[in-house]
Order: sequence, then C-alpha cells, then structure tokens
Amino acid sequence: MKPVPLLVLAGCLTLPGCVVHTAYDVATEPVRVGSKVVDWSTTSQSEADRNRGRKMRKEQARQEKEARRQAKRRREQGYQSPY
Repeated sequence: MKPVPLLVLAGCLTLPGCVVHTAYDVATEPVRVGSKVVDWSTTSQSEADRNRGRKMRKEQARQEKEARRQAKRRREQGYQSPY
C-alpha cells in the first residue's frame, strides 16, 4: 500500500470521533451559556454575606476616620476632653 491512502484511511477513522465531539459541543453550548447567565445574575447567600461584611467594614472605617478628623479639629480649637 502507498503511504497516501494509509493517511487517508487513518483520517477517515479518526474523523467520526471529531465530528461527534463537535456535535456534542454544539448541542451542549446553550445549556452552558444559560447556566453562566443564571450564575452571573444571581447572588448566593455566601456572596451576599461577604458583600454585606465588606460594606460594613468600609462604613466603619469611614466613621473612624471622620471621628479622628473631628478629634483633631477639636484639639486644634483648644477643646479639652473631660476624659
């Protein structure tokens, strides 16, 4: 046998697997895309808790910073704390 027909024969034997895999990918793609959209559009409870905690820490840091500013202003104005 010549080498070229052997290559063609080998290609024909491997091609159906490739076609089946591609058909499977095409058939399952809408399901994968749909599940990603649902995942992106919803928030799990753990994500909500994490986001709430982050928001609370940020607000607390802002309040502490403002309290330090006010204390500094009071010291500069000569106010003495009774404590």
